[in-house]
Formats: sequence, C-alpha cells, structure tokens
Amino acid sequence: MARFLFITLFLFNFALLQAQNKYVIVIHGGAGTILKGSMTQAEEDSIRDKLKEALTAGSNVLKNNGSSLDAVTAAINVMEDSPLFNAGKGAVFNSKGQNEMDAAIMDGKTLMAGSVAGVHHIKNPINLARLVMEKSPHVMMTGDGAEEFARSQGMQMMPESYFYYEKRYEQLLKVKEKERQDSIKGNKTGLNRKVINDYKFGTVGCVALDRSGNLAAGTSTGGMTNKKFGRVGDSPIIGAGTYANNKTCAVSATGYGEYFIRSVVSYDISALMEYKGMKLQQAADFVINKKLKTLGGEGGVIALDKEGNVAMPFNTEGMYRGYIKEDGTIDIEFYK
Repeated sequence: MARFLFITLFLFNFALLQAQNKYVIVIHGGAGTILKGSMTQAEEDSIRDKLKEALTAGSNVLKNNGSSLDAVTAAINVMEDSPLFNAGKGAVFNSKGQNEMDAAIMDGKTLMAGSVAGVHHIKNPINLARLVMEKSPHVMMTGDGAEEFARSQGMQMMPESYFYYEKRYEQLLKVKEKERQDSIKGNKTGLNRKVINDYKFGTVGCVALDRSGNLAAGTSTGGMTNKKFGRVGDSPIIGAGTYANNKTCAVSATGYGEYFIRSVVSYDISALMEYKGMKLQQAADFVINKKLKTLGGEGGVIALDKEGNVAMPFNTEGMYRGYIKEDGTIDIEFYK
C-alpha cells in the first residue's frame, strides 16, 4: 500500500513538474482579405520567414526560462522592425501622411497593463507600452504626452522618415482617391467598408505562456490607413484588443477595431471561461464567429490558456498566424 501511494505521489509530482515546464508562444500578423494567389510566392515566403523569426525570438526567451512578458516583447519587436506588417516600421499612414502607432501589453500574473496610442516617433511601441506598465502609475498614455514619457525614460526617438515605406504611402494615395470618388457619389464618411477591408489589416500580436505558468499578451499596430481625428482602435485598449489573466487566458486581436471595442472581445473570451466554464476554443469561437460576426465585425484573435491550449479563430478570408510549443512543434498558417 505504501509503495502504491509513493508511486502515485511521484507520478502526480512529475506531471505537475511537466505542466510547470510547459511553454507556448503564439503570434499573429493581421487578418483580412488574405487570399491564396493574391501574393507572389516570394512575398508569401518573406512573410512566412518573418513570422518564423518572430516565433523563434520569443520561443528562445521561454526556452531559457525567460518570462512571458519578455517573450511577447521579443516576438513583437521582430514584427515591428519589419515593413511587412502594419506596426512600427511598416505602420500605415494617417490622413495627414503621418505614421500614428498604438500598442498594449498585459501581465496575466498581476493584471498590470500598459498602452500607448497616437505616437509618431517610437521605433518599438510595444516597448513603450511596457514602460508605461512598469515605470508609471498609469495604464494608457497618448500622443505627445506618451512621447514625452518615452524621452524621460531614455527611449530613442526616431525621425518620421524612418517609418516611410513606399508601399504604405501608395496605399494611402489609393484610399484617398477612393474617398474622393465616394464623396462625389455622396458618401461623405470616408469609411467605405471595402477600403477598410483592403488596407486596414496587418496589426501584430503575441500571447505567451512561460515555464512558471504565467501568461502575457501584447498587440502593436499602425491603425487604419487614412485615419482621421486621432482615431484609436482596439489594439491599445485593455479588454478589447489585448488581455491576459493567469486564471483564464491571454488574447491579442486583429481586425476592424471599432467592433472589437464595442464587443470587448479579448475580455469577453476570458469572462466566458471564468464565469461560464467554457473551454478556450469554445469561448474564442463564440465571440469571433457569433457575437462579433453578428454585429458585422471582421477579424480574429490568437488566444492561449494556462494549460497551453491554443485557439486562433477568425471570420475573414485569412489571418497570418503561428505558434511554437515546447516540443518544438511549429505551425504557421495564412489562409482558412
């Protein structure tokens, strides 16, 4: 009997140790009208390689017992430094011809969070969001104030020319022309849905689970091409585009931000798990493919729970997404 109890206790502790050593990282590079055949093979390979680079950067942090926050930051930095995504270096242009970036990060262990919106000179907005979380008593900073805080923390300020990317500027010109044509036809809003679908998406995000069992989430974006009036989307809003809670899950969203804000998408997934006992996939599918879709919202999320389960639902034609698990499994997908 004593031998049986010893073996049982040993197996339980071994299983617990294995669970504690589990780590997973998941990323997205935006959702939208991503159709097979719409890119050349070279373009597809470039995006795939960059996603793999981001996953590897984050995974290496976790493999070496780093924190989920460090992994999220490392992965997003890779995508922010690439012109292939609508964040950092590749941020889209607003109506004034400026790059206007938002980002947020959240610690699932403490529920601490930081975010920035409407910054123009920050190379890696996710890093500034983390400084807001760790070095200030606040959660969100915007515009000139956020950049003043960045300078006070010794962050390097980049000239606006750093963010100039010809392809993004051409997108702005196309959207402005479509806006002009719409205006002639009587549509004064400048928010033609097809224009948004074609040019908005490309937000980047990451969720991670570290060996200590802590979750974290981060999101970074350049927002919407031709956006006006200081518009802010869901990415920097905690509970809408970004959320993490060790009790439930970590979520990063991408899509038509106004709908994600109204639906409180990221928190809603967590709440369904905490209060209704839903599993991660069930909760994420319900929010993206039923609640959000019913409102007319388009996009998707990456989500990760405390057991290392991954969900990546989206209701658009495609979403750049991928993950690495502790067993070395790598999965990168573009299309449905």
